[in-house]
Amino acid sequence: MAETLHIASLVVLARPELFEAVKANLRLLTGVELHHESPVGKLVVVLEMEEESEISKRITQINGLPGVLNASLVYHEILDVTGESTCQ
Repeated sequence: MAETLHIASLVVLARPELFEAVKANLRLLTGVELHHESPVGKLVVVLEMEEESEISKRITQINGLPGVLNASLVYHEILDVTGESTCQ
């Protein structure tokens, strides 16, 4: 069992003409949840990963998706097995 759970939120800016494709590609990624969206191509995305390095890798992967202009980390929280949290 993992000792920590990393929860991060991102704002993803996508090309409006490729917005649906970007959302479809994001839904294929493990640990990725789409929460809010704007018709101009903005998305709020939440990541849940066991390792901090996985957060960085996933952000890099999202930035490389066709139609993504930028994925920016907004919030990062670390939960331990006792339920305590540490915000970064």
